[in-house]
Amino acid sequence: MTGPLAFAHIGDLHLTDGEAENARDFASVVAQLNEVDGLDFVFLPGDNADHGRPEQYALVRAGLDRLRLPVHVITGDHDREGGSLDAFHAGLGAPRLPYAVDVRGVRCLFLDMCGPGSGGPDFRLGPDQVAWLAAELDAAHGRDCALFMHSYPADLRGEGEAARVADLIHRGPVRLVEMGHTHYNELANDGRTIYAAARSTGQIEEGPVGYAVASLDRGVVSWRFKELARPWPFVLITNPADRRLAFDAGHAIGERFTVRALVLGPAERVEVRLDDGPWQPMAREDGVRCHAAAVTWPAGARTITVRATGRGAEDIDAIEPATDSDGLPISRGIGSDADALGAWPGRGLLGTQLGPNRNGRQW
Repeated sequence: MTGPLAFAHIGDLHLTDGEAENARDFASVVAQLNEVDGLDFVFLPGDNADHGRPEQYALVRAGLDRLRLPVHVITGDHDREGGSLDAFHAGLGAPRLPYAVDVRGVRCLFLDMCGPGSGGPDFRLGPDQVAWLAAELDAAHGRDCALFMHSYPADLRGEGEAARVADLIHRGPVRLVEMGHTHYNELANDGRTIYAAARSTGQIEEGPVGYAVASLDRGVVSWRFKELARPWPFVLITNPADRRLAFDAGHAIGERFTVRALVLGPAERVEVRLDDGPWQPMAREDGVRCHAAAVTWPAGARTITVRATGRGAEDIDAIEPATDSDGLPISRGIGSDADALGAWPGRGLLGTQLGPNRNGRQW
């Protein structure tokens, strides 16, 4: 047993200079992530340097050099503001996109939506990347895949790309698509795949600075935003699926099942309860980073809550599991935010769509 894929997603940095607030926030996020074990990597979704300048990439590189975790960095439209991605590659030494890695049995695919474009939000993959993606998904042979790209497939402007890529994702084994660009936290469930976008670190218009923690656990996607100011521990229920993130008949719970939770940071006690019932201890699984407990679901129950307590601090995560496989979501707009879940405070979703691509400032 290897446990779920779990990673941190730091939203668009838009770094400008070392004295700016977002540079200090980035340093604080890196320092905080260095305090804990249990994550596989850190993901940066593009728009790393606000103007794509070498001195701005030097700030990004300095932060990443302090990070103990592996990191995957992709491109955003701001990274191409100088007319090419030369400064991005020279400054960060990131692998050429696209590329794929296997992490805990999940095929992780990283794309460049910006290189083939002409700058700005002219998002294109180009025929070679589309063919590469199709081949990778075909070769997955039933393995779960996670896709990392700067924005929704619907934003692609290459001829036929938006529909083609959305169809590849929807019909293939992609269970999670992680994105930046929106500047606000958002989750969308199209009935086959969860799309997740994290709040910008550098150009925030909603809520406090922080980062997302996501997991893929036996086909179940979990996602929750952690505010930077909140102390450890941090809890994320990784299995079963919340009804809002369920998309497979197998995600509906039975009468008896196992609750699994990822706990980051110090925790002397981890417990689970159903609705307002008694707290039940959870044990660390052998060889796996998660805590687990077998539970029996009472008729009419609605909520699973996991609580972790450590060093005088406490954190809880709560879900409403799917109980009826006939009630799972049906897509209203594949590859776009038409399937967005809206506000979900427990996940850090404010439902504002308050950013440069919706109702916010024109950065």
